[in-house]
Amino acid sequence: MSQPAGGHRRDARRFVSVHGVVSILAPVPRTAARFVVVIATLLGIAAAAVGPASAAPAAGQGLLSIGGMQRTYLVHVPPGPVNGLVINLHGAGLTGRDQQLTTNYDAAADRYGFVVAYPDGIDLSWADGRGASVPDRQGVDDVGFLSTLITELTRQYAVNPGRVFVTGMSAGAFMAQRLACDRADLVAAVVPVAGTLGAAVPCAPSRPVSVLEVHGDADPVVPFGGGPMVGRGGPSVIVSAPAMADRWRAVNGCPPPAVTPGRTVSTGCADGTVVDFVTISGGGHVWPTWPGFDASAAGADFFATHGR
Repeated sequence: MSQPAGGHRRDARRFVSVHGVVSILAPVPRTAARFVVVIATLLGIAAAAVGPASAAPAAGQGLLSIGGMQRTYLVHVPPGPVNGLVINLHGAGLTGRDQQLTTNYDAAADRYGFVVAYPDGIDLSWADGRGASVPDRQGVDDVGFLSTLITELTRQYAVNPGRVFVTGMSAGAFMAQRLACDRADLVAAVVPVAGTLGAAVPCAPSRPVSVLEVHGDADPVVPFGGGPMVGRGGPSVIVSAPAMADRWRAVNGCPPPAVTPGRTVSTGCADGTVVDFVTISGGGHVWPTWPGFDASAAGADFFATHGR
């Protein structure tokens, strides 16, 4: 790690690890009633907040030290009271910052008081279980990373544990689906955009999860009809978008869905969950942001009403 601004020596700092998260605290004079929390970032060490020990950190870049790796992420904090946490996952070849800019999710989240985290995948991708990425082939535990990130941010920002949500695009959608399947104890609802699951990846959530699945029926990268695909990290075989929605209906114990053009919705599922499958007619491999359907606005709306 680089030296902190102001030239503090290494032996003048205290290193604290909480749930695998390494925070670096500036020296605390005995007579001081307040202290400065300094968070290690990808670019160095930046002052994040000044206040009592219980104060939540400010928005910006963060670092997790987990599994022998340093994992980075961005955090957006709403201007008003916090009412939930959204983990927003980028597609292959991109970064958390790219996802923040592409989706303009901060604006949608601010309407509901959501903290939004934009993590960075190893080699700009995710270990979503398909074996089609560097982190998958290297055995990176992204479920563990994201679970730890959720636990830490929930603590830092005093988030209601029943209001933790995950969304993502493409490879980020595959990862969002896997996280919801594996850690339904942490995730109340998921909004995957243009991504399903690998055909061999199991989904047996420990409790029901509300789902808003969004997929273009002309997607040239992640085929709407499933089967073989070739992504940035290599080939894989995937579940079709309609079959993925059916799988969620099955594990959530949903009744038959109501079908309208471009939309299949099951309400009254176990624990009051919902499975809503939106087909973008003629839609490609994109995060929809047009007036007819904005995935950021629709996703935030969905999360606002589908906590636990």
